[in-house]
Amino acid sequence: MAKPILYVGNRNYSSWSLRPAMMLAMAGIDHEQKLIRLGEPGFGRAIRRISGAGQVPVLVHNKLTVWDTLAIMEYLAETWPDRPVWPRNRAARAMARSLCAEMHAGFRALRSALPMNLRRPVKAIALNPAVTADIARLETIWKMARAAHGKGGPFLFGRFSAADAYFTPVVTRLETYDVKVARPTRDYMNAVMATPAFHDWKAMALKEPWVLPEDEVD
Repeated sequence: MAKPILYVGNRNYSSWSLRPAMMLAMAGIDHEQKLIRLGEPGFGRAIRRISGAGQVPVLVHNKLTVWDTLAIMEYLAETWPDRPVWPRNRAARAMARSLCAEMHAGFRALRSALPMNLRRPVKAIALNPAVTADIARLETIWKMARAAHGKGGPFLFGRFSAADAYFTPVVTRLETYDVKVARPTRDYMNAVMATPAFHDWKAMALKEPWVLPEDEVD
């Protein structure tokens, strides 16, 4: 089987790119990553050669192009069914998909106010009520998943799954902006940030020299 290629944006900022990269790495799926720099004049032209959607990430495999993060997760699960992309238990799998869909479409206030920026020194900023509400919702659904299906490991459904990959960028935001959270939330964050996949991604992010002013809140 050919090696999949994942096209990503700047690793320091591209939260959407981080999700499938985490899943590929944690599932042990050998792949290649190719970076297309965000904010560059040629970005749109370069990414549209690969996907008409004009956004990263994009997965290319066996002449197929998959250009949405949820679609990428489903493709990985179908193509490598022996890998733990989704929980094996039906109820856990349904909850995991629901959580990913909520993250995919929601938490807009948090995303806007706290952009992913792995190079930023850890420092708190003022949070408006909409962001605070998003954080409370995050803590609620993480606690719910852990209570219902979290036995057997430190992640939302015990073993690392697409749900954890989907929430990794949010974990970095809570860390970067020094958001005060409950102890179980902090334990979960620490588990995600301790994964080899995240360590590798962050190491590459810290070496990037490029700056996107719109994602620098200070």
